[in-house]
Amino acid sequence: MLSLDTHYKPLYVYSEPGTRRRVTYQHLGKRGFDLCFSVLVILFILSWMIPLVGILIKLDSLGPIFFIQKRTGFQANWFNCLKFRTMTHDPHARFRQAQRRDNRVTRLGGFLRRTNLDEMPQFLNVLLGHMSVIGPRPHAVQHDALYWKVLPRYGSRYRTKPGITGLAQVRGCRGETDKLIKMAHRVKLDRFYNRKKSFWLDIKICWWTVKAMVKGDVNAH
Repeated sequence: MLSLDTHYKPLYVYSEPGTRRRVTYQHLGKRGFDLCFSVLVILFILSWMIPLVGILIKLDSLGPIFFIQKRTGFQANWFNCLKFRTMTHDPHARFRQAQRRDNRVTRLGGFLRRTNLDEMPQFLNVLLGHMSVIGPRPHAVQHDALYWKVLPRYGSRYRTKPGITGLAQVRGCRGETDKLIKMAHRVKLDRFYNRKKSFWLDIKICWWTVKAMVKGDVNAH
């Protein structure tokens, strides 16, 4: 049985072939896109959303407004990932992935998770340079401890900054990964994105994400 050691630290990150020709967009254009997008969202949406949702969270359940969790980022470096809190607060709880009909999810939290609004504070992570708007979703360090040496080239998903949304998520690969094949599908799409990422692909993923938010994601639980 694989360990869920929270002190696990990956030692290296695989690189994908054929990446040099995209270095300009990855390191210049993509960061510019992230800065412009995050500043606009913070000024015009988060400036009122955080106080409003914060009040609703406080009225719905006891505990802090934000849920802060250690996640794996670019080149396997850890960072503190921000989310609106969607579960009952238990500072001593052990790590356990959210499941369908999870009794820890609050009434408001269920709505925030279905519409992806719980991820909105991560635009602050984007502004700080921890994340990108589009990219492979950052996994909890406990998941990396499970999958790093089990799935081939798992580490290659960390050769680019993790995203608020990503290709795998808009293609339905989200929710509980109770079977190895589910994580394998995610990693396959993450690696595909890393090879093919471009401005226009990022725009398409943004659009697909907005559609999912409006419709509600049945896999978000």
